[in-house]
Amino acid sequence: MTGGSPPQRVGAPLNSLPALRQEARRLALVHRLPRETAARLVLTVSTLAAGTLRAGLPVTLTHSGPATTGQAVLTLAGLSACAEPGPEDILLAPTHTSPDSASWHIALPEGPQAHLPSPRQGSPTASDIDAYESELRAALAHLDRLERQQQQLEQELSQTNNGVLALYLQLEQREEQLRWAQRKTLLAMEDALRPAAVQVAGLELAVHYAPSDPNAPTGGDLYDWFRMPDGTVHITVVDALGHGIGSTRSALAVTHAVRTLALEGHPLESILAQVDSQLSPIAPGLQATVLLARIDPATGALTLANGSHPPALLLRAQDGTTRYLSVRGRGVGYPLPGSERLRHEVLAPGDLVILYTDGLTESRRDPLEGEARLIAAVRAHAALPLAAIPAAIAADMHTVVLHNDDTLALALRLTPRPHGTPLPDDAADPGQPPAPAPKGRSAERPHGMS
Repeated sequence: MTGGSPPQRVGAPLNSLPALRQEARRLALVHRLPRETAARLVLTVSTLAAGTLRAGLPVTLTHSGPATTGQAVLTLAGLSACAEPGPEDILLAPTHTSPDSASWHIALPEGPQAHLPSPRQGSPTASDIDAYESELRAALAHLDRLERQQQQLEQELSQTNNGVLALYLQLEQREEQLRWAQRKTLLAMEDALRPAAVQVAGLELAVHYAPSDPNAPTGGDLYDWFRMPDGTVHITVVDALGHGIGSTRSALAVTHAVRTLALEGHPLESILAQVDSQLSPIAPGLQATVLLARIDPATGALTLANGSHPPALLLRAQDGTTRYLSVRGRGVGYPLPGSERLRHEVLAPGDLVILYTDGLTESRRDPLEGEARLIAAVRAHAALPLAAIPAAIAADMHTVVLHNDDTLALALRLTPRPHGTPLPDDAADPGQPPAPAPKGRSAERPHGMS
């Protein structure tokens, strides 16, 4: 057939739904429409024409051939103004609509297809029941295909999920291995930076340290202790500005400089100013508070120098009184650095001295409250073995933490020593380099207990 409009074939009036359905199926058969499309067409025209046919009015279903357009045009005409069906009832949406008609432009298959019915001569005579069964079989077959596809997709998804889960498990195992390796590395770093134990008859020492960042090996709070050539024990407590490795580097520079100057014999009251003079050219941004203590285990003489650091706390064993051993001064990197004077005390056996950094008393942002709570914590735990006292104090002080900071608590106590007992010759090498406190655990063991 050549160009021009396709021929319009006018059908006879249809007065019932069975007749309309039969005609829709015949046209679908003539144009070899897929069964699913045919079923949708039958249900749609029946829905649109139901009101008109119930009113006793006929409708017509006409069609035009494909010509060169590759489409069949089906038109349902004679519709009355009845209640319109909802969109959920329209299984095959019309291409065009008017008040009394609806039409569909349906693309036709190209060439013969084995799974489609071939047109037959004359009008089909199959009953509605046979047609419904055929359409139902086609719908069920389509549903079965969809279910098989869904099962296949679910299986593939399950396999994918299993693979992803296995990958997550492998990644978690690898992460745990890395965490364990990191912990071992941090512990090794702590052991390498830990100062050698000072073993002196009549003197106990213990320390507890916790960084503000649990993942950082150290922080800016460091300590150092060593025995002087004259038998006294020197203790340095440093709190360098900042956190992490950078502050650790600053604090190590301070402790090394203090140790060098102390072992060279410089007076205790001049050491802080000299440390500032040495470090300011090579570390211009360095700032640190420093507390220096010198204790003679034989006589109990305690000497303190301070550079902007929290004061030591003394608890007398005889009467349980406490007081802070304050000394005015300014830290390394501050204007006019150095200790303004020295403070001298004489300790009796059993007297307890606590040296610490501000992370212990300023965890609630109120230093005065922190100092009062520290006194209460020291009194509460003074009867414990010295090895347990620093950690017990820190636990009490950090029941509520509003301001995270590195925390160091160092305790020293004189113990009775028989008269005339000489100092041991196996004391730690004074040339041993200084070190920070261990991360997350305590070097809480007494040194040189009688």
